[in-house]
Amino acid sequence: MNFFITGTDTRVGKTFVTALLIRASRKAGFDTVGMKPVCCGDRGDAELLRAAANGAAELDDINPVWFRTPAAPYTASMIEHRMVDLDAIRERFAKLRKTHRSLLVEGIGGWLAPIRRDYFVGDLAAELGLPVLVVVPNRLGTLNHALLTIRAIQSSGQQCAGIVFNHTDAPADDVAAATNRSMLEDLGGVPILFEIEKDQRELVFAIA
Repeated sequence: MNFFITGTDTRVGKTFVTALLIRASRKAGFDTVGMKPVCCGDRGDAELLRAAANGAAELDDINPVWFRTPAAPYTASMIEHRMVDLDAIRERFAKLRKTHRSLLVEGIGGWLAPIRRDYFVGDLAAELGLPVLVVVPNRLGTLNHALLTIRAIQSSGQQCAGIVFNHTDAPADDVAAATNRSMLEDLGGVPILFEIEKDQRELVFAIA
């Protein structure tokens, strides 16, 4: 199982979902590890991915580029006066692909979050060559953000393998939350592969 995991925005549950998928895949018999190429602010996301894989990869392999500024990578790089080291990302990605059968790469922010002035998250995904999963939070505004992301992936010639539908804190009587899944199934054009319930701690699936 090898995927690039993006989201419709920041704070939609990408790390939570990626960690769930790592644990489920490892329970199914694969030596899956995660990668968070760039962290901004702290390395908490990378540390969660490392813990999900029981420490099977080193933190600096999981997260080769770290900025202390909590902003988009390009913004953080301008503030800290150093560019994102794309070669370091490429080298660590190649190392993890060589040493592990299964790799999940978690993106930074949304599909067009800038990594460099002329290089975005979608460009990194294209370079790594993995099919893309989109984490979609179940809340008002989801349809617009999800469809924009899916179409951007497809228009770049990349494979959008499916949606991970992540439930959030929408109230029980929220019409959007009650209808988002059916609308995405009708309009999205890609399958909903997983539906994650609020506070879910385990995901079980079989891998052929």
